Amino acid sequence: MVGAGLGVWKLMRGVRQLELHRLILALIIFCVLSMAFLAYYVSNSPKIKEAPPLPFSDCGGGGAMSLGASTAAAGGGSGVQRAPLYLPQRQGRLRQVKAVDSTRTEPVVLVFVESIYSQLGQEIVAILESSRFHYRTEIAPGKGDMPTLTEHNRGRYTLIIYENVLKYVNLDAWNRDLLDKYCTEYGVGVIGFFKANENSLHSAQLKGFPLFLHSHLGLRDYRINPNAPLLYITKPNQVEQGSLPGDDWTIFQSNHSTYEPVLLASTKSSEALAHVGPSPLRALHATVVQDLGLHDGIQRVLFGNNLNYWLHKLVFVDSIAYLTGKRLCLSLDRHILVDVDDIFVGKEGTRMKVSDVEALLNTQNKLRALVPNFTFNLGFSGKFYHTGTDEEDLGDDMLLQHRMDFWWFPHMWSHMQPHLFHNVSVLAEQMRLNKVFAQEHGIPTDMGYAVAPHHSGVYPVHSQLYEAWKSVWDIKVTSTEEYPHLRPARYRRGFIHNGIQVLPRQTCGLFTHTIFYNEYPGGSKELDKSIRGGELFLTVLLNPISIFMTHLSNYGNDRLGLYTFESLVKFVQCWTNLRLQTLPPLQLAEKYFQIFPEERDPLWQNPCHDKRHKDIWSKEKTCDRLPKFLVIGPQKTGTTALHSFLSLHPAVTSSFPSSSTFEEIQFFSGANYENGIDWYMDFFPFPSNVSTDFMFEKSANYFDTEAAPKRAAALLPRAKVLAVLINPSDRAYSWYQHQKAHQDPAALNNTFHAVVTAGPSGPRDLLALQRRCLLPGAYAPHLERWLQHYQPSQLHIVDGALLRSNPSLVMEGIQRFLGVTPIFNYTQALMYDDSKGFWCQRVEGGRAKCLGKSKGRKYPEMSPESRAILAEHYREHNMDLLRLLNRLGHALPSWLRQELQSTSWS
Repeated sequence: MVGAGLGVWKLMRGVRQLELHRLILALIIFCVLSMAFLAYYVSNSPKIKEAPPLPFSDCGGGGAMSLGASTAAAGGGSGVQRAPLYLPQRQGRLRQVKAVDSTRTEPVVLVFVESIYSQLGQEIVAILESSRFHYRTEIAPGKGDMPTLTEHNRGRYTLIIYENVLKYVNLDAWNRDLLDKYCTEYGVGVIGFFKANENSLHSAQLKGFPLFLHSHLGLRDYRINPNAPLLYITKPNQVEQGSLPGDDWTIFQSNHSTYEPVLLASTKSSEALAHVGPSPLRALHATVVQDLGLHDGIQRVLFGNNLNYWLHKLVFVDSIAYLTGKRLCLSLDRHILVDVDDIFVGKEGTRMKVSDVEALLNTQNKLRALVPNFTFNLGFSGKFYHTGTDEEDLGDDMLLQHRMDFWWFPHMWSHMQPHLFHNVSVLAEQMRLNKVFAQEHGIPTDMGYAVAPHHSGVYPVHSQLYEAWKSVWDIKVTSTEEYPHLRPARYRRGFIHNGIQVLPRQTCGLFTHTIFYNEYPGGSKELDKSIRGGELFLTVLLNPISIFMTHLSNYGNDRLGLYTFESLVKFVQCWTNLRLQTLPPLQLAEKYFQIFPEERDPLWQNPCHDKRHKDIWSKEKTCDRLPKFLVIGPQKTGTTALHSFLSLHPAVTSSFPSSSTFEEIQFFSGANYENGIDWYMDFFPFPSNVSTDFMFEKSANYFDTEAAPKRAAALLPRAKVLAVLINPSDRAYSWYQHQKAHQDPAALNNTFHAVVTAGPSGPRDLLALQRRCLLPGAYAPHLERWLQHYQPSQLHIVDGALLRSNPSLVMEGIQRFLGVTPIFNYTQALMYDDSKGFWCQRVEGGRAKCLGKSKGRKYPEMSPESRAILAEHYREHNMDLLRLLNRLGHALPSWLRQELQSTSWS
């Protein structure tokens, strides 16, 4: 009985344990399923949307960063006068500011930096480059010679900037006197920065000036003095409340009337500085001062910190304008255009709903009251219309209901990258689908502006895109952030290709993934910092025209696009005198190239040297079809013979001949450059072995064409360059005979003596012939121009006289210079032809294969009178060439040695 009861008990206990295990298993399965369901719900459901952030409302603050309400609030009352904030109150404090006259100087800024790596020096250069101001940097001399400041009785620099003002004031007496005399005589101003470090004294007098510095201070409540004469872009009477970053600020104190404060602040500590004395109000101290030149005749602006603080950048730009008499100055007009890319392209949850479209229209109307003609520019790919949720599709419909309230521009129908299309007709068909969509929905199609998805095909140029754009949409304007490179943004430029104007496009910190304010990368403060004095503000400040790229997703959810641009516009108008306005793309392009006409011509670069460019370049194209070396001329020096000799080498391949210019492409020197690099590469074969094959081209007018070195170096920075030099007098005479053989009327109707002795009042065609005879023979400045873009080790000077008399020896040296293998035996490959009078290719049977009839033509000897005139004309030019070749360590050509000896030069 007891055993049976025990058995039942064990059975019941096993059942209970089994049920417990099942219960635990069921709970685990339930938890896993719940977590999976929750994860699916969270990832696929729209987030609970907080109220979008409010844009910066007025000059008293707004958004995430509060600004001071007014000067009076910080200063203790509206009745506070400006003068006593800095100087003791004096009656009759009237000062005559000397007018800046910098017309006797070149518009170039001389910047003395501590080192090429110093942060402040790089920031100074960045602002100069963004403003397109020319500059030269020098390491600030503690001791040693000052760089040459004048040339031909003109000043070489219109402004001097010292990264460290102590290097300026502590110059040795000789250099300081030299610099001060230069500044006084030529009306040149000085900008200097003082950044305190651990070794800086807390208080000191600036050497040689009635000005005291007090450093290592913490400051707050920054304000602008409206009496400062240099203010131009900066709007006075603004106050930014709160602590300034860091405790290493320097303030300036002086009783001399030459100093006018520009920026002032209070100390963080309630204790007044000893030299100021007690005051019922918090004292204000100058952190940036303007020296009006009343002390020593030189105007200066001194900063008590670096350029990290945004307001210093703004005042720095004004300082440059003031001290150069507005020679280096941007106008107050700023044109902005906000593109909204992919207005129908976006995954569910990121697109615009009806309320978002209403907000877009409302913000556009508010901005039009601040920015004349402001209109959002919407880019579309019609295939993605109505591909969101039901709510988002209604948003699409509302956009089209209000289509006439916006501007519109096309992308691609399916948003594909144009460089993937190698056939113009297929690419054009994709565009036609988008155009049909636009016509069916009443979207305007006459804006003449388009943007390629991911900027594909715009730069590097995909010629098929330009052709299709013109044929389908009649596009006249586009924009890209890729020319010449994405970064740094300050280098972005415009250009014109195939009749289409390409404008630089700017980013604004908003991308497809920046949807929520509180999830902005780095925190929302990063976006506000960009708007309020940071990168976005500086983009508007330093660029007369800005096209901003935004995306559909920036206008749904937290509507960061609306927040950003409404805040930006109001901040710009609070702190600057800039006049913001918007123009349609065609008018914007016209305005851009009026301001920057020098940017009309592009500068083609090697797509394979930029990974981003290579990614948006056709995979059917290869940089291996670009030449490894160039024969640059000049004309009539034997370059055609050199071309033929080089072509005999089994590892050397010449470009294909041109139907119009024969063995020359003449790409870098003329109108052919506008055709682009696709056109250029079509002149070269695909190399069989990239490492051992040497492709080259010869265009003899490259030598003296001003634009050729820069263009060549941009596309072929690693290429080697060969120049053939002969006696320039012989070259001039040969060119005259060449033109005479080609029936040039000026050569037919005038003797060579008449050509070289023609005065400036001579007939235009005669003077044109004279220039082409004489100018290329001034060899040194042309070579110097090439050496500005290529290293001396990349340049080889061929002795043209030796090439004619002993080509095998010359070709052996050229092979060593190029590094081409194997070494080709030109002694066996060439033979002298008595009838031609020069060396030719040896072919089967021991016969000579020579150049055409136009080469080696016979003509009379130059008259002794003409040779004497040319010898005198080229005497100094040959001396310049001698000095250049000696500097480079190059051997002197045999003809140059003879020319120097014949005139008794050593």
